[in-house]
Amino acid sequence: MPLIVVTTSPRVAPGLLSHQAWQALRSGPVRTASAAHRQLPYLADAGISVEVVEPDPPALAGLAVTETVVWLASESEADDEAFMRAVGHAALALDEPPLIEVVPGSYDPQGARLLDLVTVMDRLRTECPWDRKQTHESLVPYLLEEAYEVLETIEGGDRAALREELGDLLLQVVFHARVADDFDIDDVAAGIVDKLVRRHPHVFGSVRAESADEVSDNWDAIKAAERAAKGRDESVLEGVPMGQPALSLAAQLLRRAERAGAPESLATAVGQGVARELFDLVRRAAEGGLDAEAELRAAARAYRDRVRAWESSAE
Repeated sequence: MPLIVVTTSPRVAPGLLSHQAWQALRSGPVRTASAAHRQLPYLADAGISVEVVEPDPPALAGLAVTETVVWLASESEADDEAFMRAVGHAALALDEPPLIEVVPGSYDPQGARLLDLVTVMDRLRTECPWDRKQTHESLVPYLLEEAYEVLETIEGGDRAALREELGDLLLQVVFHARVADDFDIDDVAAGIVDKLVRRHPHVFGSVRAESADEVSDNWDAIKAAERAAKGRDESVLEGVPMGQPALSLAAQLLRRAERAGAPESLATAVGQGVARELFDLVRRAAEGGLDAEAELRAAARAYRDRVRAWESSAE
């Protein structure tokens, strides 16, 4: 006889089970160790009774030798793994081990683990003294630090570290959304989803765009229309973050002005002394298809490596 283990995801609404899971749950007596399992009310509504018992892997394996046993697994992944390992060992110790079949009742959709992050952040904001006292302003240094750490892993080609650093950066977004009083993470996600759909009519609408340049032009036109509809300043430079590093700031200002058709003469003889030379270097780099910020960072990394090599040779 089989031991049928039905698993469910805590990130999927209860009651949304696969056809195979419903069939399994109706195939024999159902037992679980979790009296607070979210599926229990929905199984009761479907006329399926569930007995809550103490988790006893040897007894469960032994019972499955003579009858079909359906086990509704806990929604805790850690508990499930330990319990199933114990059941497997107990079954193998029997003279006639039962067949153990795992039936997934629900699967995590892509992005489901983001719900875990929201839940963890909510608990930290509630129970941790440090997290509880943070503000948007106090979190700014961490937001900048994490963004630069992501940049460093990309430039260094460390893909394993990139995954971790993206998680740290994502935490900052969720943290700020949790700190806010007038919006939450769903508002943040809804806003960017609406913007992406609105500004990609070639994907979500009937507009045709055959090249990246056409996509960029459409984006700028839609953005300008949005600003006009909201009564905002029509300057093409609106929204350029002036607090970013100076080289990338100069490059973004030049790029925006060029798209608006600003005369090249505006970019000449800007500032004095070293400032003028630096701005001109940024302009020349852009004309050559280079990112001045990235180029200088590459040179800085090369210098760092030389200094480290010099230090090693001097030891």
